[in-house]
Amino acid sequence: MSTSGNLLFLIALLPFIGALVPGLMIRAGRNACASFTAVPTAIALILLLTYAPAVMDGEVIQAEVNWLPQLGLSASFFLDGLGLLFACMILGVGLLITLYARFYLSGEDPVGQFYTYLLLFQGAMLGIVLSDNILLLLVFWELTSLSSFLLIGYWKHLPEGRQGARMALTVTGAGGLAMIGGMLILGNIVGSYNLTDILQAGDAIRASEWYLPALILILLGAFTKSAQFPFHFWLPHAMAAPTPVSAYLHSATMVKAGVFLMARMWPALSGTDAWFYIVATTGLVTMVLGALIALFKDDLKALLAFSTVSHLGLLTMLLGFGTEAAAVAAVFHVINHLTFKAALFMTAGIIDHETHTRDIKRLGGLRHLMPLTFLIGSVAALSMAGIPLFNGFLSKEMMLEEASHTTWAGSHYAVPVFATIGALLSVAYSFRFIKHVFLGPVRDDYPAKPHDPPFGLWAAPALLAVLVVLIGVMPFLADGIVAAAASAVTGADLEPHLKIWHGVTPALYMSVIAVIGGAVLLMMHAPLDKVWINARRPEAKAIFDRLIAAIVVLTQRFTAITHNGAISRYLAIFTVASVALGAIAFMGGGLSEPTRGILPIPAVIAVGWVMLVVATVSVVTMHHHRFRALVLIGIIGLTISAGFVYMSAPDLALTQISVETVTIMLLLLALHFLPKETPK
Repeated sequence: MSTSGNLLFLIALLPFIGALVPGLMIRAGRNACASFTAVPTAIALILLLTYAPAVMDGEVIQAEVNWLPQLGLSASFFLDGLGLLFACMILGVGLLITLYARFYLSGEDPVGQFYTYLLLFQGAMLGIVLSDNILLLLVFWELTSLSSFLLIGYWKHLPEGRQGARMALTVTGAGGLAMIGGMLILGNIVGSYNLTDILQAGDAIRASEWYLPALILILLGAFTKSAQFPFHFWLPHAMAAPTPVSAYLHSATMVKAGVFLMARMWPALSGTDAWFYIVATTGLVTMVLGALIALFKDDLKALLAFSTVSHLGLLTMLLGFGTEAAAVAAVFHVINHLTFKAALFMTAGIIDHETHTRDIKRLGGLRHLMPLTFLIGSVAALSMAGIPLFNGFLSKEMMLEEASHTTWAGSHYAVPVFATIGALLSVAYSFRFIKHVFLGPVRDDYPAKPHDPPFGLWAAPALLAVLVVLIGVMPFLADGIVAAAASAVTGADLEPHLKIWHGVTPALYMSVIAVIGGAVLLMMHAPLDKVWINARRPEAKAIFDRLIAAIVVLTQRFTAITHNGAISRYLAIFTVASVALGAIAFMGGGLSEPTRGILPIPAVIAVGWVMLVVATVSVVTMHHHRFRALVLIGIIGLTISAGFVYMSAPDLALTQISVETVTIMLLLLALHFLPKETPK
């Protein structure tokens, strides 16, 4: 059932309108700037929540303004359970980040500029999750790449910040270009660019010969945005951005855009072997690889970045399974990951802000000096590890349950074993976060004396930590939104009943193995770390840098060959390209037999045409002889004038003759002052 909702336009536009204000309000102070950033976000969230009851009851809110209906172009939005979940995440966390950034950024940082970029990004993300037209979605998709580029490179004085921004833009932008092709193919298959029409045409899409190319192109866009292997390397390098950016973009919003797209396109693209093997396998590899790398990272934000890569892989794997239960688990984990990972990033920012370091090997013993930060960080880390009574445990158990009965290429053990390994590594790096940062004796060589931050810095992560515990002990609180979002993903009317205890199941055994194995792995971390440091392994960043350098060299050589300043070469390239394109169009255009005979060609006209062709060719071949070329140009002009007369256009002929005469006279005058031969 659909309901009209014109307020969707206002919700989508409010962040863009609000982006005009912070740059002006900074003159009134940082508090005023932050307040006027929060206002449009809060208004949009309130308006969104007015639709929540209807959406939770299964209604779809739609709003559309036709622009060019003949081309399928319209400004159309729709709100279902999945869109409601992501829009609430974008706006809700946006409010928390606004508060956190006010106290995190220093007085030397241009706060007005930061909040402007933040609202631009927020509007782009809202556009993605609310768009009903895939062409409009593509516009917002590219806007997220551009606005995230500005946010990641916010600290322009840091070389790593500039490089991280360029890398993120290159990878996600390239994926976006691929996705454009896939979306256009889908629109062509269905005959409509509206998402609501595409999602209802799943059978026709899967039966089309263009299904696989469309699937691969769209998944390239999703995988690059959500940092899936082998595109995972850009996300850790984007950590050069301020921590509020990391907490917002790289845990809650931007990196989940790819996950959102896979969930949104689930009814249209899932249900095939290609979907399962591409999506589930990519997610499983990313989950294990990201967790393994995270375990050996000493930079707090790098550890959290690779853990984010791992959890994004977990979400991708679940969506790749293609079952309704896996879709429920994926939606639930989106919520849980948002709460504990955003809290962890903010905790890392607090530690960096107060101790002036993110190096784990220079930390330890902070539970005595920063007890409140220790409590918040530990709750979030235990949830990330999947420990009972925290929300991460619930969705991890659901993931392991789905993995336990998933068959891959005939093997009943591949997916369960690797999923357990991924969970085990997740426990290990989560425990390491707690032990190596907060536990142990107090040190006397911190770069700065640690202490708990003011309220403005700990309020936002504390609220998220409270949600971690509430959902963990009372999961029924999330039943409604999970049911609405999962139903929107699958197209079925689902009623999941989230609970803490699922009985003695294979998932429970896998979870116990993961927790015990993670604790053992942490105890062996020191020797394993030495092995990891000394091991030879490919570095994704180095490969990316070499690839970019090779492309630059190739383009420079191509430019040197084709743009050498010789007009003869330019004309040759232009002529060959024109003839080739004309030949292709002629041979592939489906020309029919002529319907009438050829008109007679008078002898005078034939002679004139031959003279025109000969003179034109002679100009090209004799252009080094200036006077001779000038005479030939005059012949060409007079011949064209005669043609105008023959075609009953005396006014054009007179104009041509006048211009030709004046031009020839001026060129003769110029030749008088030029040397007879062109110097080399």
